[in-house]
Amino acid sequence: MPASPSPLADPPALVAALRAAGCVFAEDEARLILATARNADEAAGMTARRVRGLPLEHVLGWAEFHGLRITVEPGVFVPRRRTEFLVDQALAQAPRAHVVVDLCCGSGALGAALAVGLDGAEVHAADIDPAAVRCARRNLAPHAGRAHTGDLYAALPGRLRGRVDILTANVPYVPTAEVALLPSEARDHEPATALDGGPDGLDVLRRVAAGAAGWLAPGGCLLSETSARQASAAKEVFARAGLTARVAVSDDRDAHVVIGVR
Repeated sequence: MPASPSPLADPPALVAALRAAGCVFAEDEARLILATARNADEAAGMTARRVRGLPLEHVLGWAEFHGLRITVEPGVFVPRRRTEFLVDQALAQAPRAHVVVDLCCGSGALGAALAVGLDGAEVHAADIDPAAVRCARRNLAPHAGRAHTGDLYAALPGRLRGRVDILTANVPYVPTAEVALLPSEARDHEPATALDGGPDGLDVLRRVAAGAAGWLAPGGCLLSETSARQASAAKEVFARAGLTARVAVSDDRDAHVVIGVR
């Protein structure tokens, strides 16, 4: 006799299980799980993983970002919706960009969104984490983008030097001492290399800014997300690297983006 389906395959029971686990938006999460799962048993398994604390995006296998469905594998940094503001700022700063590089790319969400916004642009992404690069390759493939494994600029083809119109770097910017204070979904399920920015949260940003001028085309721009508390110091980092720097702020998205122009 076949086994009975899990009670979590029942939508009201699924919502109840998510709510009992502390999911604030249980109804919305249940709707996404049911829309993604191929059958009732898969929905039950996805719900069980979410109840155990896995990020919803890792459970679903995708995240919504700038109108795209971005593939996200377990252990890969989940793109935040506030980072859509960085994409908007990049498109506004360089609407006719031909060459785009996304450093610290994670899933490649920024590169994919910019590829859509800049139809025909040459897009490259790079990350030190092989799992992230695998995701980025999948997300950039529909846009003929390329993803490279390596540490910042060392991962990039040398022919891009002096040609990059948009350089995005969604670097880790959480101070080391504060990583333990992050929500468990990030702290326990995303790589530390995507979160820990060193003692003041700006270590990786300094390295990116220091090398940017050699890769940017004349008039090219570097954009990086930061926190409200770090924005002034991050702007100074860009300025010391020889870039004309400013900070763009979105109160609605609680987003701060430092923009530096060569």
